[in-house]
Amino acid sequence: MSGTTLDDYTDRYAARVGGMTASEIRALFAVASRPEVVSLAGGAPYIAALPLDAVGEMLGRLGSEHGSTTLQYGIGQGTIELREKICEVMALSGIDVGCGASPDDVVVTVGGQQAIDLVARLFLDPGDVVLAEGPTYVGALGVFQAAQASVVHVAMDAEGLIPAALESTIASVRASGRRMKFLYTIPTYQNPAGVTMSEERREQVLDICEREGLLVVEDDPYGQLGFDGDAPRPLRARRRDGVFYLSTFSKTFAPGLRVGWILAPHAVRDKLVIATEATILCPSAFAQAAVTQYLTTMPWREQLKVYREVYRERRDALLDSLEDLMPAGTTWTRPSGGLFVWATLPDGLDSKAMVPRAIAARVAYVPGTGFYADGTGQRYMRLNFSFPSPERIREGVRRLSGVMELEMAMRSVFGASALRPGQGGADVPGSQLA
Repeated sequence: MSGTTLDDYTDRYAARVGGMTASEIRALFAVASRPEVVSLAGGAPYIAALPLDAVGEMLGRLGSEHGSTTLQYGIGQGTIELREKICEVMALSGIDVGCGASPDDVVVTVGGQQAIDLVARLFLDPGDVVLAEGPTYVGALGVFQAAQASVVHVAMDAEGLIPAALESTIASVRASGRRMKFLYTIPTYQNPAGVTMSEERREQVLDICEREGLLVVEDDPYGQLGFDGDAPRPLRARRRDGVFYLSTFSKTFAPGLRVGWILAPHAVRDKLVIATEATILCPSAFAQAAVTQYLTTMPWREQLKVYREVYRERRDALLDSLEDLMPAGTTWTRPSGGLFVWATLPDGLDSKAMVPRAIAARVAYVPGTGFYADGTGQRYMRLNFSFPSPERIREGVRRLSGVMELEMAMRSVFGASALRPGQGGADVPGSQLA
């Protein structure tokens, strides 16, 4: 090997490796996890709200009493017992037998992330276009980029994805001669924006996609974590054809178990199973048994209420702190569920350039650039409220506000050169969220 690069294997990688980039959230974890840092960055649920003693006893019994099956290989689709329980969970949101939900059409996955990856493996060729809200989930962007697809963002506002923007984006992509495969959307308590697509828009978006022959991939990790009444029915509860429903137990039970699922059109189910067998052989039998036992023997519906109360209190703490402490010119979304608030910075500030100074002030957030395929989003940041206590949230906002005020003072004294050249105040899609 020539030894002229830091990576001597550069010329041997597959072409798709060029689309693989590091997650800006993961890159922050090493410092954000330090006890002296108030982390508003990650999306970790507050696991301490679970009855951990009872969960621990349950897991112990699964190993000691049922180890011959829970520690064995399983089938690629996932156990029928868990798939039946998943249908019970989906029925709470309106996805029931009446709209074609069946255990036969559920495929268990290793978290919601593998669910996205399986859909990408089945449908995306290099050069294909995926439409997605702008901003959108950073993990989905990584999957689509690794598949060598292009992500084209569709503008959002406080009521979610804008149907007129979807129509114009479809027309623009068609005019360019590129091929669109599906719309990827998080319509309920969206990550990172925290907004929820309105009832009227859900029907309009489905009508547009049906008319245009566009598949819909609905990602719904947060739909059962509403604070202000029930969420609108999922897209899959309204249409069965052409809609893939993805969800996970990571936000409502335990992310460490890595159990999610796909409810797919019947014709696609077998291909999803073949794809999952090719990548992981089968999902963990132990993790599936743990979730099944939890849903069978523990008061999980009551636990959902506990999570909602905990997260409502923490959301309110974040919103109140932002109102009290943020510099003038800062705006933010007001989520009715989920885990995130999306903040817009005052003119001239750059959330990515500001990260090192925020870490020095012992507070962490995720810059908006990680949620756009083209790396724009400098004026935005995602703030998480699920993990820190209300007191820590307020302290984190106090520290963050101080960093922003210092940045603004530097800019007023030294001009734009006080910040990174060419990065402050970029105008990006999704500014309607401000």
